[in-house]
Amino acid sequence: MTVFWILTGLLAALAGLLVLAGARRGVESGPAATAGLARRELDELDRLKARGLLTPDAWVSARAEAGRRWLVAGPEATPPLTRPLDRLWVLSGLALGGSFALALYVLTGAPGLADQSYQRRVDQWAADPAGLQAPQLAAVAARVVRERPGDHEALVMLGAARFEAGDSIGAVSAFRRALALQPEDARSWARLGESLVQASDGVVGVDAEAAFREALKRDPGQPAARYFLGQAALSRGDSPAARALWGPLIAGLDPADPRRIDLEGRLPPVVGGAAR
Repeated sequence: MTVFWILTGLLAALAGLLVLAGARRGVESGPAATAGLARRELDELDRLKARGLLTPDAWVSARAEAGRRWLVAGPEATPPLTRPLDRLWVLSGLALGGSFALALYVLTGAPGLADQSYQRRVDQWAADPAGLQAPQLAAVAARVVRERPGDHEALVMLGAARFEAGDSIGAVSAFRRALALQPEDARSWARLGESLVQASDGVVGVDAEAAFREALKRDPGQPAARYFLGQAALSRGDSPAARALWGPLIAGLDPADPRRIDLEGRLPPVVGGAAR
């Protein structure tokens, strides 16, 4: 709370300086002053003509030139007009506004309420996990992992929550730790690969391919591993490998399923027993 009040005071002082700087500029009277100067110059030209010092043609040319010059130049800058009490009024307004804000906070706020620490918020989330967002679930899972670093299920839950929250690097770390405890967990290998793909903005890199292949070694039916390995094969132009990987996925989907239609549409047609 002390830090909050210090920052509030600094921001209020900065706002006051900005208002005072604006008040010092006062009210400009440029357009009015410019019009007066132009009028006086034209009157002087009229007097010179009346005294015979300018011929009619010269007088017409001089008036036209003066008018053109004033139109091109625009309003002339003039000193600002300020009143002696302007600064007092501004300072009084700032003080009144600050006092009103403080009084409103005292009446409607809770000045004595202590800051709610992050750990207390995590306590509340852990007490009622239903309906939590992915970042909140990740915070709860991270606490469980700190308390039980050898808990494989907690690490898997942490990795899944971080993945859903968009923290792909954190998800990779969690799944690697989970696999260090249970290296035969095919699902964790597949989730590790998915996290690596997410971290690479959708590109199936070497590390991700290796993770997916480890998943297929332990469970040939892992759909995510088959999908991403097939995608990597297509990107290399290896259509037969992609067809072999996606074949079981396509066979397991209903013919009207949009996912099946998408996979079949991405595979090159087979001509003469070989894919083009």
